[in-house]
Amino acid sequence: MIKGELATGIFVNAASVIMRLGVATTILTGANLILSGQVDFMTLFMFLLVITRVYAPFDQSLALIAEVFMSEVSAERLMEIYDTKSAGGKSEFKPNGHDIVFDNVSFSYSDGKVLDGVSFTAKEGEVTALVGESGSGKSTCARLAARLWDADSGKITVGGIDIDTIEPETLLTDYSMVFQDVVLFDDTVMENIRLGKHGATDEEVMQAARDAKCDEFVQKLADGYNTKIGENGTKLSGGERQRISIARALLKNAPIVLLDEATASLDVENESKVQSALSRLLKGKTVLVIAHRMRTVENADKIVVLKDGKVAEQGSPSQLKAKEGSLFVKMHDLQAKEAKWSV
Repeated sequence: MIKGELATGIFVNAASVIMRLGVATTILTGANLILSGQVDFMTLFMFLLVITRVYAPFDQSLALIAEVFMSEVSAERLMEIYDTKSAGGKSEFKPNGHDIVFDNVSFSYSDGKVLDGVSFTAKEGEVTALVGESGSGKSTCARLAARLWDADSGKITVGGIDIDTIEPETLLTDYSMVFQDVVLFDDTVMENIRLGKHGATDEEVMQAARDAKCDEFVQKLADGYNTKIGENGTKLSGGERQRISIARALLKNAPIVLLDEATASLDVENESKVQSALSRLLKGKTVLVIAHRMRTVENADKIVVLKDGKVAEQGSPSQLKAKEGSLFVKMHDLQAKEAKWSV
């Protein structure tokens, strides 16, 4: 598609240059003939009138040809969107519990495979942590678990039900998500938090905000909870935006919680405060946590270590620490050394 646009641009520009060279050549040749006395100025002027009449339609035709080619490229893009299969499914979701099971799941982007035969179970009432180096597929697992994307192969079930058979909006009613990339709207703090639970009262929203430690910065805003925060929260810091996202999750109080570096943008003091609020949110739920800091996942019930899109090892923190030469131990030791670095 991009090659088609490039070829069209080159063709139109080349043709335009050739036409302009034709006019320039006529003027130069005519001037030379006038200087040599072979023609007079009126003859040259007549030729200029003729060539402008001849070239004008060609110039317009080239512009139209360019528009036709560009329209064709645009039409191909529209058809690509139109032909994209929409995610459908049942509008009723009644799982038997909320265990999340990945069964030999594989997934690829356009530039290569990200997950290859991933299998693990995140049990209800437990915290399952996904760890691994950047690009190992942790965030992809979280998004597949919520059916934000569909797996290429394998199966993901929640409470024994294949999520591919459930309409995404119905499925997401059972999910609370806090991802690194927080999506906020140019509305008030109150309404951005209320997105977590349709019809929530002001008191419910403010209680969730207090639990997520939003009060500390909201009180400093001009209109408090009624302050508009700008498109995607441009008037707030990264930590403040993330606390609003956490408040949404607290307000929704869904049985499945997905956390992707939920406290990454918080300072140490606020992180410890929000962690205590999150501990209340996570109690008795199916929790899938993605974290790079080992101290964040040490209290997890189960750890799944991903490497190159595959499950390298899994088990409780004590089991993985007891395993000699395990990837988890190497990552833990490396971060422990980093903590002692000084400048």
